[in-house]
Amino acid sequence: MGKLFGTDGVRGVANKDLSSELAYKLGRVGGYFLTKDKNRPKMVVGMDTRISGDMLEGALSSGLNSAGIDVLYLGVLPTPAVACMIKILDADGGVMITASHNPVEYNGIKFFNENGLKLTDEMENSIEEYIIHNLDIDFRPVSEYLGRKIRVENPLRKYMDYLMDTIDVDLNGMKIAVDCGNGATYKAAPELLHELGAQVYVIHNDPNGININVNCGSTKPEEIQKLVLETGADAGLSFDGDADRLIASDENGNIVNGDHILAICGTYLKEKGRLKNNTVVGTVMTNMGLDMCLKENNIDIIKAKVGDRYVLEEMLKGGHSLGGEQSGHIIFLDYNTTGDGLLTAIQLLSVIKQKNTKLSKLAEIMKDMPQVLINAQVSEEKKNNYLDDDIIKNKIEEIEKHFDKKGRVLIRPSGTEPLVRVMIEGENQEEINSYATELAALIEKRLN
Repeated sequence: MGKLFGTDGVRGVANKDLSSELAYKLGRVGGYFLTKDKNRPKMVVGMDTRISGDMLEGALSSGLNSAGIDVLYLGVLPTPAVACMIKILDADGGVMITASHNPVEYNGIKFFNENGLKLTDEMENSIEEYIIHNLDIDFRPVSEYLGRKIRVENPLRKYMDYLMDTIDVDLNGMKIAVDCGNGATYKAAPELLHELGAQVYVIHNDPNGININVNCGSTKPEEIQKLVLETGADAGLSFDGDADRLIASDENGNIVNGDHILAICGTYLKEKGRLKNNTVVGTVMTNMGLDMCLKENNIDIIKAKVGDRYVLEEMLKGGHSLGGEQSGHIIFLDYNTTGDGLLTAIQLLSVIKQKNTKLSKLAEIMKDMPQVLINAQVSEEKKNNYLDDDIIKNKIEEIEKHFDKKGRVLIRPSGTEPLVRVMIEGENQEEINSYATELAALIEKRLN
């Protein structure tokens, strides 16, 4: 068995890489390490709409119960709702069963601690050490000390009430298009927006266990663009399977990604005196256009490694309130401890309402530098070896020398898939497309 934890929990093909047996061990060992100092501990458990969710939840909850932990079962809810419900229910941690934007055959297990934060590398390593070496915790309670599974009454209502308290405007008069991706927001998004007063047009909100992320959601933005134009909506909102990210569309059907959302919300929060330390946290993948936009508005930017957990680490370390990724993981740390698509959506919509303007106008604050991202399919074993290959290194140096500081090359291995991501930014779209295609082909040739 190789390394278990990736950049966002444990993930793999359900019932193959991520089996019921592994889910049980993760619940038992992970739950114990998270709660061993607690008296009668309890952890919240939620999941997205995948067919494998029931199988994995049963095994995981059994493992938690065997370690004397009560499971507060939430059913289908967004990942950020799990982080939120830990605080609301005064739980000692939480688990979300999801593979986010990945295809239906995948699933995953994400842990949160009592503060709603993803686990540290040290904690993950401790759990991983036990499971990889087939060790068991020296704790097996019996009788009344066993854990129970308790269904939480109407957790969606509790989460929606919390979100509604984060804005002080309604959405009356606004028309909003929504793509739920047949995922965890299939009820939450339309209900929340309707209660806030919006007229809602919704698609892909009929999950059947196998249609999550299938030609819909934030990885298929053409769907929300089309719906916005068909309905004449003021804005479009597209969520991934577990709703920890948001990709938006303006009223003209133009995509508003995470970088633009950071630009819009960052400058608005600065205007209101609510942008802590006058700083936004991005990642190494952040478009150079956001750097320029923030600089023009006298806002600092800090770059973290890719992954919302690393964005959050920088935010916590520096006491910053806003951070996120181009992919739509946006963290409003004043309100939640993880990327939250629904929270981001209503924060963005409230700026539109407060400023009484169109989303297209707001998005003009940032001009994108042309950027291309191509995935190179490589072997899992070699995906971290690109810097050890002199031919690949020399090609990267050659491209960057050509740009003469007016562009950049960023190579990074995927944390969850056998891919190396090739991102190139520059002034000429045709040129960077050519370079990225050439470099990705070279990486595939050298690392397979």
